[in-house]
Order: sequence, then structure tokens, then C-alpha cells
Amino acid sequence: MPKIIENKLIEAFKERSSFDRDELFQFYLDFEPDLKESTFSWRIYDLKKKDIIKTIGRGLYVISYKPKYRPVLSDSVLKIASKTNERFEEIQYAIWENQWLNEFTQHQVSNQMIVVEVEKEFTESLYYYLNDSLKMDFFLNPDDKEIEFYISESAVPVVIKRLVTRAPISKLKDKKNVVPVATLEKIMVDLFADENLYHFYQGSELINIYEKILERYSINFTKFFSYAKRRKKEQEIKQFMNNHIPNILEDIIND
Repeated sequence: MPKIIENKLIEAFKERSSFDRDELFQFYLDFEPDLKESTFSWRIYDLKKKDIIKTIGRGLYVISYKPKYRPVLSDSVLKIASKTNERFEEIQYAIWENQWLNEFTQHQVSNQMIVVEVEKEFTESLYYYLNDSLKMDFFLNPDDKEIEFYISESAVPVVIKRLVTRAPISKLKDKKNVVPVATLEKIMVDLFADENLYHFYQGSELINIYEKILERYSINFTKFFSYAKRRKKEQEIKQFMNNHIPNILEDIIND
């Protein structure tokens, strides 16, 4: 289906609380006057698959399209990515920083913390290389004591830890670099799984972060739950969502 038609459909129905199958069919007839019912059924299937529309009742739909998340890359993140790409061109790694979460939190965090996750075999090599190359505070697989006493006291702590295989990552292009960043799916799971490292994002703050992310951006729940399963947190996260944001979990299961 041409992207231009999808965009026109979003614009036509985005302010509506709902629209029915006949209205959708009439919309398509403007572009495809000879549209058959069987082909129209495939159009609906395609729109649902792309998460552009969602069923809210028999023959009733609502626009569910949300933009993909694209974070702003800070100078610190770009410096780390540039150095990493220089020396470790072929390795898998992902980078993100806690400042990205200020969009979703009730309480804004002023301290910056950057997390770099890399293939297990390269964690130490990357740590020593970056530590020698950049004037930042690097921490390799920090334990609870380091998190409590050192990371919290650092101006810009950079945590280097192992990257879980097949973690959801996206690549953003800067002028000079391709920067592999953690996706929102990954960040959501990591906040839940690594509660000591992200202790300031627990409790009601974590609920708020989940709600705001799911409200504003398109999330791939297949990737989300697959990664949660790899981190052995799938059932706990489902229980957490069921307890605090049950309507969202119901929508996911019923889609």
C-alpha cells in the first residue's frame, strides 16, 4: 500500500474517536474506485499489522499509529561511539543515556549516566581503551557498592557491561558515525531487570515511564517480550504491567 495513502488515512481519521468499516471502505474508493471487498479485507489486515489502525469493536476502528522513537545524541555519546567505531569496527554494541528518560519521568534527573553494552569478549578491552582515550569516569560491570558510592558521585559516569545476545538495537546516523543505540523496547526491559543500577527509576517512576512510552511511541511488543524472555523477566514484566497498566496489556494480548 503506498505510504502516501496511509498518511492521508491517518490525517483523515486521527481526530476521530472511532470510525467504521464502511467509512474506511469509502475512503479507499477515492483512490481505488474498483476496489473489491476481498482486496479491502487485505487492506484492513495490512493496516492492523503495521499498527496504523486498531479494532475497538465489531467493525469499529481507531487510529493507533505512533511515531518511532529517535533520541537526541549528546556530545558525550557521540565521542564514545566515535572512539568505539575507530577501534572496534566489527563488534556488536549499544549505547544510551539516562537523559533520554526525562521525557517520560515525573522527576527530572540532572546527572547524566551513559551505558555502553558490548559483546562479552570485548567488555574489558573496550573499558581499558575508552578509559585511556577519554576523560570520563568509566565503570566496568559495577557492583552494588560501586553503584551506591562511586557512580552516584560521578559527574558523567559511563557504565560498560555485557550486551545480551539478540538485544533490540537500532542504528542512528550522525554526520561522521553510525551509532548503535538501545531501543525503547530494550530500555524498558533493562530498567525493570537491572533495578540496582537504575534504582532511581523504580516504583511509581517506572510505572510512569512505561505509561508515557506506550502512550507516545510505537513499540514492537514481539521484540519487547522476546528480549524480556532472554533476560528471564518476561513473566515478571507481564505481571507488573497487569498490576499497574492492565488496559495496555489487554490491548496487546487482544490485538
